[in-house]
Amino acid sequence: MADDCFAHPRLAAVYDPLHSGRADLDAYLGMAEEFGARRVLDIGCGTGVFALLLAGRGIEVVGVDPARASLDVARAKPGGERVRWIHGDATGLPPLRADLATMTGNVAQAVVDPHAWRETLRGAREALRPGGRLVFETRDPARRGWAEWTREQSYFVTEVPGAGTVEYWVEVTEVSGPLVTFRQSYAFAADGQVLTSDSTLRFRERAEVERDLLAHGYVVEEVRDAPDRPGRELVFVARRP
Repeated sequence: MADDCFAHPRLAAVYDPLHSGRADLDAYLGMAEEFGARRVLDIGCGTGVFALLLAGRGIEVVGVDPARASLDVARAKPGGERVRWIHGDATGLPPLRADLATMTGNVAQAVVDPHAWRETLRGAREALRPGGRLVFETRDPARRGWAEWTREQSYFVTEVPGAGTVEYWVEVTEVSGPLVTFRQSYAFAADGQVLTSDSTLRFRERAEVERDLLAHGYVVEEVRDAPDRPGRELVFVARRP
């Protein structure tokens, strides 16, 4: 099940304007070039920002996401016809023989159920050609990034074309071990409607992620720092032998 921030049509329509400035994607674009990827699987592609950047560079892209509303936004964008969009997740993909599979942003952490996580790693591996790589990021739990997810630190107001003025903020509602649950709120000035979306992320330790990758047949080539958030995130580069 996709969270409402991706699955609700009204929230999917304002996702990009509220989350602009995706500097985190620069590193992934660089790795696609570094690894010579010509076919990329974008797991949890959402509204298609990264997939369309890749397609604009002449790369064959498959974007998969469980949120149909987000895929509708992605398909409607200029160049949307250049990407193969799949409604679903990484556990039931057709044979792809991709050079690179990615999970950008919160995608890896959003897979909180241990069984679903194992199946995601398995599905991604099966979608890769031998020698292909899986790349994803996860926040370093030692940095306790969720402590900054407060209304005071996250609140902003923006004007969204076609939607009017939208107020947005985030608040943590529960921390239970490695699981952090938070609520995103959206207030639409046009009609006064306030919508919320609850999400949970799993903060995995580096050693845990490395064990999971090895257990599913990957070679962990490298764990990099995230250039846009130095010292705060771990970027895993794993290869299918």
